[in-house]
Amino acid sequence: MSRVCSDRIAEVVARELAADPAVEERVAECVLAALSAVDGDSAATDSGDTGVFLRSITVQGFRGIGPAATLRLNPGPGLTLVVGRNGSGKSSFAEAAEFALTGGNRRWDGRSTAWREGWRNLHEPDTARIDIELLTAGDEPALSVATRWDASAELADAQWTERRGSEPAASVDPGGRRQRLDLYRPFLSYSELGALVDGKPSDLFDALHRLLGLDELAAAAEQIRLRKLELERAVKDSRQSRADLLVELAEADDERARGVADLLRTPDPDIDAVAGAVADSVLGIDGPEGLRAILRLAVPGTEQVAATADRLAEASRNVARHATADTAADLRVLELLTRARDHVAASGSCPCPVCGRDDLDTEWRTAADSEIAYRTAELAALQAATAEFDAALVAARGLPCAVPAELGSATARGVGGAGSHETPDSLRKQREIVGQLWSEWAALATADHDDRIPDRLRTVHADLAAELEALQRDTRIELDRLDTVWSPLVPRIRAWLDPARAVADHASELRVVKKAADWLKAATATIREERMRPLETTARWVWSTLRQQSNVELGAIRLQGSAGTARRVLLDVTVDEVDGAALGVMSQGELHALGLSLFLPRATVAHSPFRFVMIDDPVQAMDPAKVDGLARVLAEVAASRQVVVFTHDERLAEAVRRMQLDATVLEVQRRERSIVEVRVTGDPVRRYLDDARSLLRTPQLPAAIADELVATCCRSAIEAAGLAKARHELLAAGLEHSEVERRVRNAHTTRAMITLAIMGVGARVDDLNKHLSAVGGRWLVGVLRDATAGAHVPIDRPMRELISDTERFITWLRAHEPAVVRA
Repeated sequence: MSRVCSDRIAEVVARELAADPAVEERVAECVLAALSAVDGDSAATDSGDTGVFLRSITVQGFRGIGPAATLRLNPGPGLTLVVGRNGSGKSSFAEAAEFALTGGNRRWDGRSTAWREGWRNLHEPDTARIDIELLTAGDEPALSVATRWDASAELADAQWTERRGSEPAASVDPGGRRQRLDLYRPFLSYSELGALVDGKPSDLFDALHRLLGLDELAAAAEQIRLRKLELERAVKDSRQSRADLLVELAEADDERARGVADLLRTPDPDIDAVAGAVADSVLGIDGPEGLRAILRLAVPGTEQVAATADRLAEASRNVARHATADTAADLRVLELLTRARDHVAASGSCPCPVCGRDDLDTEWRTAADSEIAYRTAELAALQAATAEFDAALVAARGLPCAVPAELGSATARGVGGAGSHETPDSLRKQREIVGQLWSEWAALATADHDDRIPDRLRTVHADLAAELEALQRDTRIELDRLDTVWSPLVPRIRAWLDPARAVADHASELRVVKKAADWLKAATATIREERMRPLETTARWVWSTLRQQSNVELGAIRLQGSAGTARRVLLDVTVDEVDGAALGVMSQGELHALGLSLFLPRATVAHSPFRFVMIDDPVQAMDPAKVDGLARVLAEVAASRQVVVFTHDERLAEAVRRMQLDATVLEVQRRERSIVEVRVTGDPVRRYLDDARSLLRTPQLPAAIADELVATCCRSAIEAAGLAKARHELLAAGLEHSEVERRVRNAHTTRAMITLAIMGVGARVDDLNKHLSAVGGRWLVGVLRDATAGAHVPIDRPMRELISDTERFITWLRAHEPAVVRA
């Protein structure tokens, strides 16, 4: 069936980019980066179980089923028809399977509340459960999904558990499986058949778009589109802001405004030049902030400076008054006298240790004490005066401070640069004078002291204070003037600058994004067409098989639109080879056939993890010819998929029997109190055996020909049973489905098929007889021998006995536990 490419879309796009020499490297990087950003969104559909077949559906207390009833299915490719009259409970199995696996049911969507509230069976209201047995690919192929409700629970209060192999059951959320089931959608109810064609146009588009793996492309394209719109909007906004700004600048009677306007009128404005034109106005020494900084300048008060100068002058005079010609010599004499006095006090009167002539006696001690006292008092006064002088000098030097930057930069570089605020000459001159005076004032902090320093403090401070006051007065006047003309324009220009700079910085990115958007749009159309082609081919084949005498032709199927726009699936249909609105003239049966043509390709894509398709009531409104076509389509799909069809219409089962298509027919019957029973009424094995019995009852056939045909039917019955057994056991052992199909295709003879079914992969056909004798008895060898040989040569066994023994052989085969499958 449909073989939609399953390669990851990022890999496909990467190959397309590499193969296109016209694509720039940055454009390719942009496309791949957008895909990388959305690539994780597909993880939910790329993980989980694969190769899923249905083994059984057990239902109790749900919809039309009361006591527990089980629908057993062969977990492998093949067609199963579940038949029964309306109300027999067959559709309850389909609804239960969909609900257990997805947590919802499309058949109930849009129905009244009463429809959803009546889900409990009236005869089994306290126990409601659904058990689904699945067969999956992998190391633990057996998977069970159970859905339970408490006695008083609502439908939405169901509890799900899952058990894999021999592991204990664990609670699960069906939402984890829902995304994949929505994507590949193996369920189709009668109510969905018409909706596929005449439902909401975007629903089918979105489903096919996701199925084709194009959602990542659409998400990447949308991401690039949004970025392109963002950049284009920034360009548009910047241009509009520049136009508005030019209007404001034209109305301003200011040279600076006219200069900026000249810069902005050029097609590609020099952003750095515009920034330079307002830089000083915003932060510089010539702009409003610089002028306001001048207003914040301050020097010490006149009284503080006068007091500090007076203190320094007085301290200087005191030091001069108490100082002697040689203060150091006076200190040494005082020290000598003090030590001599201490010596006499300790030793008594003695000759002078210095000259050796005079005596240091009591009289000398009295004179020495008087001299020591005088000299000590004089030196103490000098020390106090010196300490006060030092403190006064520190205070005086602490008054001046360094020249402020607002004045120092001005004096160093003069008038501001091009584009700065043009300060009036008088104000600029005043600032230079204040800067020079402040330099003199600052120099006093490190000047060597002399008697002129106090007066210099007073005079320099007085001049500086007067000039600063005049500068600040004129600065206030200039600020008032600026605030009415230029200053309000500065923040407007600055507001344009940052976005304009961003636009300039992103200009190359915008060019790349535009090219990326154009390339991805074209690539999406190409990839979409390539991936849609297999689906279209399958859909047209299904329609051509189903339509049977309809004069409506189905041509191309195209996806039109994209995210954010009107989306629909265009069906190229003609009536009697004339283009027209065919949907308006198609019968209900034709619409259903067309719905199936759209459903089956989607449900049977090669990379779908679900190997089963479950269709409920597809036969309604179909005429007999279309029922025959439906039987052929279902049989073809069943060659590689497990196809389960629920129908109350006997025509489908009759068509399958009449056309001798391999199918298992299960009949569902409902007795009193919602007791539902399922029995097998037909399968390939039974059909072959029934044919064999019919041949025996045909007297017109010569005996030799009849015997040969009967043996052929018996052999075919054994082969059909062996095929079902082989598929079941190999899949249950964890072999991949493709490997299983390869193995059964390579089993070219009946004996080879039976060997594969009961002895496993790698077993030799030559060992089959020995194995059959060991595990079941020699009679098995004889039945198999006669069934295979009798199709070609006469055998020594009555045909009725061969039919009976063949049934016995098949019963044994179905119940036999095979050898361990060997890889």
